[in-house]
Amino acid sequence: RLWPRGVSKARAKVDEWRREISPSDDLRKWFQHDPDKFDEFRARYRAELAGHIGSVDKLSERARRGGLTILYSSHDREHNNAVVLKEFLEEYASSGRGRKGP
Repeated sequence: RLWPRGVSKARAKVDEWRREISPSDDLRKWFQHDPDKFDEFRARYRAELAGHIGSVDKLSERARRGGLTILYSSHDREHNNAVVLKEFLEEYASSGRGRKGP
């Protein structure tokens, strides 16, 4: 939901900004990038993602076509929403729920 600091939207050349699948403000504020809370954050964020499966499906389709970059605003590369979103998308695609291509 928050644009990464120091990156202008023009310079980033982003095709899409899907705020609705970012962690909710309440979840983000609760987590506060605390690695000790990451397992619970993962579970809660995955539940939020499951509520936006249409947007997840569109991202899965984009990834299947070979182009998807996930932006995040954390300094911690191991404990952030992009890690969880990537896992979720990979599981979604491997489950066969993602759109099938030609």
